[in-house]
Amino acid sequence: MEVDAICILLAFSSFSEKPSEKLLRPLATLFRRLLIDEIKGRNMLSQMKGLFVWLLLCVSLNAVAATKYNIVTGTENGTNVWIGRDLAKYVAGSADIDLQVLPSKGSVENIMRLRDEPGTKFALAQSDVYQAFNDQAAAGDPDAARIIKPLRVIAPLFDAEVYFIVRADSPLNSIHDIEGKKINIGPIGGGVAMTSTTLYRLMFGAAMPKENVFTFSKEEALTRLVKEKDIDVVVVTAGQPSALLTGMEPGVEKFFKLLKLDENNPATKRAMTVYKKSAIKAVNYPNWLKEDMPCLSVTTLLVTYDYNLKGTKDSMARFAKSLCENLPVLQKEGHSKWSQVSLKLPALGKGWSYYPPTEQQLAKCQPLKPKPVRSCSLQNKVLGLCTDE
Repeated sequence: MEVDAICILLAFSSFSEKPSEKLLRPLATLFRRLLIDEIKGRNMLSQMKGLFVWLLLCVSLNAVAATKYNIVTGTENGTNVWIGRDLAKYVAGSADIDLQVLPSKGSVENIMRLRDEPGTKFALAQSDVYQAFNDQAAAGDPDAARIIKPLRVIAPLFDAEVYFIVRADSPLNSIHDIEGKKINIGPIGGGVAMTSTTLYRLMFGAAMPKENVFTFSKEEALTRLVKEKDIDVVVVTAGQPSALLTGMEPGVEKFFKLLKLDENNPATKRAMTVYKKSAIKAVNYPNWLKEDMPCLSVTTLLVTYDYNLKGTKDSMARFAKSLCENLPVLQKEGHSKWSQVSLKLPALGKGWSYYPPTEQQLAKCQPLKPKPVRSCSLQNKVLGLCTDE
């Protein structure tokens, strides 16, 4: 029955607001054909009633299905995946959203999937990657403009530290020592690749020599670093504590060490015009570090698309309200990076915009305060007014 086709189109359009205008044309065509072929010559009122009931049912089912959203995050067991899982567990449910957490190669892929993938309503992206797309768009690149212009920031979340890992016996000691070295930047399309190449260009005024660039996964690169020794430096971008690095066994310091930040070095000063000074905490890596290690970091953003359908805008506003109200829960129960999150909305860089429905909610954000614990006297216990629990 062609009404079924209408219902299918209605349901599919809920997941695909970005190309929805392409779905409305066949929907209208089917509707007209139904009126001509199915209703002509019959009881018009009866048929229209039946059609109306069908459409109401479809729209009702559509409203439920529209709450199934995706968030693209990062590599498996990376910090961003855990942040996504926390959002799904502690935030999405209160906003009537069934949030599916999807892994990815990193920020570049996330931005592209957010732009074009039906059902993907959220992405985690590094600020330097977001800025790189904006810069390319401003320079006249039509592909970059198509991807980045309709994207909007929900909120800056936390800073992800940049780790420069070398062999324990390496003569390199500081980040600015990496010039001319063989460097693993991770898979092309990942945020680490963008951060690595951007940092290198800022520090040394030129791109990395192609023959010095490796694109292995973090795990494979660390293995090659100490076995084949065909790599000098492995770059990792991750919010601490990183699951990859916390899993290292005692004695790891015999194989690896971190390069430290020398903020007085001219090359490092150039990098710090874009990246922040931070520190990798020894408490997060007791099997490896004896003291905190100064480093660079990059901000992780929660990003969405400039949705205009009322249903989607309402869902996104509910999500922002739930994020605000449940921030204390995230900070208590979620990844330790939530302790850095304030949900304040600082001024954004040129070409960036907040998403208005979420901005309005977060601008008046007042996280729910835990109920005060009152003492329970014996008399109140007897009266059933309170318990010690």
